[in-house]
Amino acid sequence: MLTPRIEIDLKKIGHNTKSLIDIYGLKGISLIGVTKAVNGDSNIAKVLVKSGIKILADSRISNIIKMRKAGVKAQFLLLRIPFLSQAKETVESTDISLNSEIIVIQNLSKFALISNKKHKIILMMELGDLREGVMPADIEDTVEQILKLKGIELIGIAANLACFIGVKPTNENMSFFSKIVQKVELKFGIKLQFISAGNSANYEWFKNVIKIKPINNLRIGESIYLGRDVPYRNPIPGLFLNAFKLVSEVIEYKTKPSISQCNSFKNSLNPNSKSMKQGMMKRAILGIGIQDVAVTGLKPIAAIKILGASSDHLMVDSKKVNLKVGKELSFNMNYSALLSAMNSPHIIKRYINL
Repeated sequence: MLTPRIEIDLKKIGHNTKSLIDIYGLKGISLIGVTKAVNGDSNIAKVLVKSGIKILADSRISNIIKMRKAGVKAQFLLLRIPFLSQAKETVESTDISLNSEIIVIQNLSKFALISNKKHKIILMMELGDLREGVMPADIEDTVEQILKLKGIELIGIAANLACFIGVKPTNENMSFFSKIVQKVELKFGIKLQFISAGNSANYEWFKNVIKIKPINNLRIGESIYLGRDVPYRNPIPGLFLNAFKLVSEVIEYKTKPSISQCNSFKNSLNPNSKSMKQGMMKRAILGIGIQDVAVTGLKPIAAIKILGASSDHLMVDSKKVNLKVGKELSFNMNYSALLSAMNSPHIIKRYINL
């Protein structure tokens, strides 16, 4: 079978999706399924929809267009705040977008009116992770400006945590977020459809919190695909952790020194690489490298050790595993590895239980 490839078990993805919908539904939380980590893969998107997801979110308009053309039946949300230069395309190709800049929203309004459409938006609030979002003190003023715009429908307020600085969802910041949203609804006499408090990082907060309302939505990708929460990487009970598996092939297998006797300079691809003196060792090279996948996010399934990588080679110590040229080795992946591998055109996607 051709390598390198990702083996994608669609049945396990469907199981994880249904399980998470049930888990979060117990406390009144709906889920938006995020497809950016899988590069808007239409087969995976169709499984999410079949499993109960009504809205799919992606950070690339091109992925949303690709899923629509593949016949994926869902509403589509643009997960990354729109480029000002893509306001027209955002209105034409998406149903909903996350927003934080009033000038962009004004342009969305302009193109919505030209297209005779109503474009829905969810306003992002900065909650401490210092990525996208309006500062809490400016939320009311921003909402007031949005409500005056034609062709635009404000359907929610959202926050995002744990994606840049690593701020975790807590009772304190979730309560603060909730109070701001309730104040907005009261002041303007509106009822927002989505009060979306975050992503897969919210699992531990959700599990332990008693008072959820008014929060009623999360945008979930990583937990669906990898079966884990985000801050602690703990397995979520009942979910599969191995819906994705990366497979590569041994292209060289030789006994070589564990440490070079030659002078060397710092390698730009492996600036922190260090060799340990272990005598002669069985070293294998696999046909995959940094241009294909975030190597630091790979975990070998066999009892081998990753030594490092160059642009298109992965070097491993086979330890006591008997290898040979042509043998396939499999790896589990973290989120960064999954994201990079699914976006690599050089890695074959093989679907199981299609």
